[in-house]
Amino acid sequence: METESLDYSQKDARKGGVLESASKRVRMIFSVMASPNRIDILRILNTKGPLTYSELKALAGFKSKKESGKFAYHLRKLLRQLLVALNKAERRYTITNLGKLVLSLARQIEERSIIESGKMYVRTSNHTIEEFNSHKIIQSLVREASLPLEQAQKITEEVENKIYKFQTAYLTSSLIRETVNSVLIEHGHEEYRNKLARVGLPVSDIAGMLVSEEATRNGVQGIMNNTADAVFSEYFVFNTLPKDIADMHLAGEINIASSGTWGLLPDTIFVDLSELDSFDLQGRLPAVARLASLKSADDMLTALPVLIPLLSCEASSEVVLEGVAPALAKAKDTDDLASKFARALVASSASSIGPATTIAIPQETDAKQTNALLDGYKKYVEATPLPRIGLVLGAVKKESADHVAAAVRASGLVAIGSGRAANGIRKAAGGKNPPAAMTFHSLSINLPRLAYESNRDETYFRAKLALAIKPSLAASVMRKKIVLENARRGLLPAFSAATQSLQRATTGVIVNLTGAHEAVYSILGHDAAHGGVEVMQKVLKTAVDVAQLQAKPLGEEAAIAMVADNSGARFASIDSDKYGRVSLFQPLNATSYSQGMTLSGKELLSKGSDLVKECAGIDKLLNGGLAAIIDVTDLSTAEVRNAIEAASGLAFSRPRFALAVCVTCGKKSKASSDRCESCKSPHRLV
Repeated sequence: METESLDYSQKDARKGGVLESASKRVRMIFSVMASPNRIDILRILNTKGPLTYSELKALAGFKSKKESGKFAYHLRKLLRQLLVALNKAERRYTITNLGKLVLSLARQIEERSIIESGKMYVRTSNHTIEEFNSHKIIQSLVREASLPLEQAQKITEEVENKIYKFQTAYLTSSLIRETVNSVLIEHGHEEYRNKLARVGLPVSDIAGMLVSEEATRNGVQGIMNNTADAVFSEYFVFNTLPKDIADMHLAGEINIASSGTWGLLPDTIFVDLSELDSFDLQGRLPAVARLASLKSADDMLTALPVLIPLLSCEASSEVVLEGVAPALAKAKDTDDLASKFARALVASSASSIGPATTIAIPQETDAKQTNALLDGYKKYVEATPLPRIGLVLGAVKKESADHVAAAVRASGLVAIGSGRAANGIRKAAGGKNPPAAMTFHSLSINLPRLAYESNRDETYFRAKLALAIKPSLAASVMRKKIVLENARRGLLPAFSAATQSLQRATTGVIVNLTGAHEAVYSILGHDAAHGGVEVMQKVLKTAVDVAQLQAKPLGEEAAIAMVADNSGARFASIDSDKYGRVSLFQPLNATSYSQGMTLSGKELLSKGSDLVKECAGIDKLLNGGLAAIIDVTDLSTAEVRNAIEAASGLAFSRPRFALAVCVTCGKKSKASSDRCESCKSPHRLV
């Protein structure tokens, strides 16, 4: 018994010693936490990772020699208590797991003490932490939402009561704004809430962007562009557009193709570089101050890699550069010109993001010079998986037909037509040829919807179309004024410099029509061979006449176009969900309504005169432009040349040869191939 009693005594003594040692250790750790300097060292190591002595000392704020001893003292304390460890091989200090636990405990104690004191702090969008101040809510309600002061004080008092019930030490400015907006909605102040709403993206959307296929294809710049586009799209649709126009867009009656740049950029711009005596940004973009006169071939080839990226930032759809070919035509060595032109285009197209750029080659350009430019362009296309630069020829001469066909078969973006962009938009209505122009054409009307809701009555359909044009035109004119005002404030520095602060530029407002083929032939039931063409022309003439009539009171000139944007697929998707995929209403290709006119190259070769006559009649009516696409994907080089010649009666056409681009090796293959013809990969980007 005595032995057993002795054993228990020894155990109790050991236990007491352990407890005493643990208690002493805890006291020592708390003494470490008592120093803000030591807590800062732990925070730095937790955030930055392993650091050398000198790195840690500098980051902790001990920069002078006099403070070296103080820093060494604090670091020694942390090392002794095993909160920091030294990797002797690398001579770097790291925070230990115990150190992380102590740091977490310090943070919890700090937050709890703030709660007990009744103070709250706000993590602001300016990346600062400030003490909560309810007066800032009042100021925001009065300044941003235009709420009367007395009402703002009452709303703020209610918001403050809610916030103090949250039991959180740190608020965020977005949480406060959400709380304010919820109180405004509870009191029926929807209008004030809309003015105060935060525009942004959910966390899940951003996380999805970072791992999307597009992110790997377009890199960080693509993610930034998509984020900005989403934010500005929400802002312009819900805060700038009139409510009736916003509702029409959301319902699928109209479509705003470039909603993210609605009030920032025009859609297509035309710039005649031959009119430039010099290009001077006057410090608005410091990276590029001034370019000399662009009269010689060498000056132009040097300027293109600068001008194309600059101007591409100032349009949402397309940039058309005129006056390039006359300068390049002064080059004496055509072989050398082809190589230099190809290199200039490659240097101009480092980014796959942004609008297309089109270089105009006028009809009067010498055939040899034209062929040299076409050959250089073909080299550029062959070296570029997805070319963003195209050519528009005033006409195709016999000597250049084979060169055009070769560039097209290489998947080049080649269009034929004078005074047009590659998307089919006219530079100016009525045959005018100003030095520069900006056009607004991203608002499209859903013709199949109007036809379907007209009970197959052509007269009723045209009346509904006339009613839809008026608000669409008013919204486009409003947009034009906003963009011009922003341009005068300096938001379009390159275009302003090229047009002498917009003095030499004209502007055009164009309403786009989507799904005309489905509306007239599929829904209204007219046969193209028995009067359908006449009905189509009557519908388009109504649209043009109404647009011109409605534009006069607004002091504008308006036009109607049929060109491609993203509205065809969106309208088809919304209408299919709304009405079901009934055969009467189903799009011809089941995924998108028609935009412009697409002509089969094979049909053009067999019965070209009828197709050309129909297309030419429509193009003549549409004063805003028509995108006439000739599909030559299945044609040989000789057949492509013949198809282009057969379409020579059209004022505008763009032959299209579809190729697929492999995302693995970047090589091009036939669009019909299941695998890359080069590396056999099944992953393709069309």
